[in-house]
Amino acid sequence: MRWLPFQLNPDLPAIGISRADYILRKFGERDSSRYKRVALVGKSVGLDMNFDAIKVQPNTVKAHRLMHRAGEQGLQDAMAEALFRAYFIEGADLTNSAVLADYATQAGLDQAETLAYLDSDADADLIRSADQEARQVGIEGVPFFIINRTIGISGAQDPEVLLQAMEQARAG
Repeated sequence: MRWLPFQLNPDLPAIGISRADYILRKFGERDSSRYKRVALVGKSVGLDMNFDAIKVQPNTVKAHRLMHRAGEQGLQDAMAEALFRAYFIEGADLTNSAVLADYATQAGLDQAETLAYLDSDADADLIRSADQEARQVGIEGVPFFIINRTIGISGAQDPEVLLQAMEQARAG
């Protein structure tokens, strides 16, 4: 499995924006109560999502670069887990290189190397290009699963749906 870059908000400034302002712009309200259903689903599978802890709606180019870097070292899944925990449970600012480097160490990456990488522009064009390519083929949101490069499935799906798609891709 590979994690590919897709930004939900590619037009945000590099430092992100206030989460409260983002919620107001997107939904016309100041609080994140609309995420209660998502938090309840998460809780049902053991995830204590804390949307109220999120103070910055990030531009995710740095986080996607970090995922790419982790993938080069065989640590992409661990990095994804660390970033999801950082953002959805701990409310971490995913635009901050030092914060990202701390989470990268939890995934097994070297902190100093990661910080130097994030403070450069290495792979930024690659991430933006991959994001644009995804949009050009019709991907509009996450999650989006591409199975065996032949079947695309959009949105959160029941495991049975994903298994059926995998079997179809294997047979096809």
